[in-house]
Amino acid sequence: MLEASPYSLEPYFVSAVSVDIVIFGFENKSLRVLLVQRGVEPFINDWALPGEMVQADENLDDAADRVLFELTSMNEVYLEQVASFGAPKRHPAGRAFTVAYYSLIGTSAHPVSPNGWAQRARYFDIEELPKLAFDHAKVLNTCLERLRERVRMRPIGFELLPRTFSLSDLQSLYESILGETLDKRNFRKKILSMGIVEATGELQSNVSHRPAKLYRFDESRYEALVEKGFSFTV
Repeated sequence: MLEASPYSLEPYFVSAVSVDIVIFGFENKSLRVLLVQRGVEPFINDWALPGEMVQADENLDDAADRVLFELTSMNEVYLEQVASFGAPKRHPAGRAFTVAYYSLIGTSAHPVSPNGWAQRARYFDIEELPKLAFDHAKVLNTCLERLRERVRMRPIGFELLPRTFSLSDLQSLYESILGETLDKRNFRKKILSMGIVEATGELQSNVSHRPAKLYRFDESRYEALVEKGFSFTV
């Protein structure tokens, strides 16, 4: 009969696990981030990323879906797990690990409301962010870098646009995400040559300048091209 081991796992089951989500939006030619103002200590009244503790009976993805739905009343939106953060003193209450996600939501079409411990929720321009609680600035920057990698390799940027858009809207989106100016002629030539956007036959309305053509993303065309070995690059 084997003797009982003196090694105990008990000290390792005293940590908390949470999910934090960087929710990106796009409006007025600017990349935006949804933040919530904390209504409880620690960091009461400070701005933070939306997040919650993972419940005992749910997995990480379900917890992230729950946070998103409580804030936006939406499900089945783009959501990607990015990284985990576990510095020993990242939370004043004790050892807490968090798993970071980012999501892509068009801001104007989807109103938000605070949930749980949050007293306010609003979008901030990516260039005008307030000081964030905990290590959330690091979490946000990590997710932003992942987004920048992804939009160059996959057409996920279309998740942030309305159903129809101009090529100028699309270029503004990419410039806002990447933080750089793109050559207008080359960008349009590359996008149109891919064959994944199609003209709707409609023009912009209620604009002070000459109305531009409107396009839409052809997801079925994109999927068919991928099966043939197509590689999306911007």
